[in-house]
Amino acid sequence: MSAASFSLVCLPYAGSGAGFYRPWNGLGPEGVHVVPLQLPGREELFLDDPYEDAAVAAAELAPRVVELVGEQAPIALFGHSLGAVLAFELAREIQRSGHPGLTHLFVSGSPGPWSGRSERATGLGDEEFIERVGEFAGYRHEAFDDPDLREILLPLLRADVAMHENYKPASDEPLPIPVTSLRGADDQLVSRAQAEEWQAATSGRFSYRELPGGHMYLVDSPKSLLETVAHELGAAAHAG
Repeated sequence: MSAASFSLVCLPYAGSGAGFYRPWNGLGPEGVHVVPLQLPGREELFLDDPYEDAAVAAAELAPRVVELVGEQAPIALFGHSLGAVLAFELAREIQRSGHPGLTHLFVSGSPGPWSGRSERATGLGDEEFIERVGEFAGYRHEAFDDPDLREILLPLLRADVAMHENYKPASDEPLPIPVTSLRGADDQLVSRAQAEEWQAATSGRFSYRELPGGHMYLVDSPKSLLETVAHELGAAAHAG
């Protein structure tokens, strides 16, 4: 099965939404279909309450994924940082549902799911919280310098960060599908050793890949990322 036959369902990092991934369609190898998955509390779902628990999120999102890609379509999941643990839980939920199409999990910029973050932002005052999250991400979003946008965005970011920092895997059982862990080569937040902890999350093929850049490498290099994803899908299909 070629990589071009896959739908790549993408989950956002903390504070972001499906809009981040929409421009990716057409950037990757021909036929790779990027499917941004929207979460409540952002963009067109702004009025909906954001998720507080990753397992609850996965249970509610799994039917949405099937609706978007079809009952039989091959699916690969991609998530960065918070999106990585959401994708991990979503993969488990899709497996549990009996959907036959889930073939690969891509996790990006994340320690293994059993490793909690030692430094936390939850509970800090607004400015200290924004600064700490900026340290985690490696950049400060300019929207937080606008008082009106800050008032709108801060509750969502707080909810996402709390969900991530309080995350505990729903199960210790590894997934039976290939897992690829991706990381920016200059990431100061997640080390290579931490990124390779994802090997314990699969009983199948595991691969680790680095791309140029820091923790948010995917902002500047989506084309390279999609080419890497396509290569890994092809390699896994050939190995299988």
